[in-house]
Order: sequence, then C-alpha cells, then structure tokens
Amino acid sequence: MTTIADLLAAARARLTRLEPTDAARVLERGGRLVDIRPGWQRVAEGEVPGAVVIERNHLEWRLDPTSDARIPEATDHDVPWVVLCSEGYTSSLAAAALQDLGIHRATDVVGGFRAWQDAGLPTEPGTGEPPEYARS
Repeated sequence: MTTIADLLAAARARLTRLEPTDAARVLERGGRLVDIRPGWQRVAEGEVPGAVVIERNHLEWRLDPTSDARIPEATDHDVPWVVLCSEGYTSSLAAAALQDLGIHRATDVVGGFRAWQDAGLPTEPGTGEPPEYARS
C-alpha cells in the first residue's frame, strides 16, 4: 500500500526544490511563479506580487502547452514553473504532476509561501480575487 508520505517522498526525489531566495533568482531569470493556494488562503496569508494564480484543481489544464484550456504563459514544456503553496507539501506533488506532463523544469519552493515571507521576499495583502482565467 502506498501512503501520502510515500507519494510525497517520490515526488520530492524527482525535484530540484528551491529555497525561497533561490526561487526568487529563478524568477529574475525568467522563471514563472505559480501560486496554487485557494482564495481563502491567499486572503489569510498574503500573495506574491506577479505570481500567476492557478488554484490546484486547474493546474495541469492551465499549464500544459497542448491544452485548449492553457493560459498564455504556458508557451512550451521548457518554461521553468516554480510552484508555491502554503508550506511546500502540495506544491511538491503539483510540481511532480507537471513534470509528468513533460514540463521538465517544474519545481517548488521549500517551505512554501510561509518560508518565502519569512525570507523577507516581496509579499502583499491577499485580495482573494479569482484567477484571471476564472474571471471571463
């Protein structure tokens, strides 16, 4: 029987996970940060300016470059997507799922949004606004 701990360990074994400051450097070099937290969590914790917001249940459809539901930023399988959740657990599973789709540079932030904020990286109050793709 496989447990969630087994799935998480297998996902993380495939990823080159990034500390928050390393993730910020990837973004400076053209990587994209995708925040997968639900709206209530973004309101409670805050947001990262410029992050693409795609709640977890839509992630694969929005970032797969071959999907009819993709966002404009999902141009090809080589985009370095950095996935952010609250504490860095769900983001590991999500980044591994993106790698399964061939988005081979997908990874996540160790410690998630909380670690990003603790590292003194830019944040702003959460608005709870729905993601852009959900507004149309």
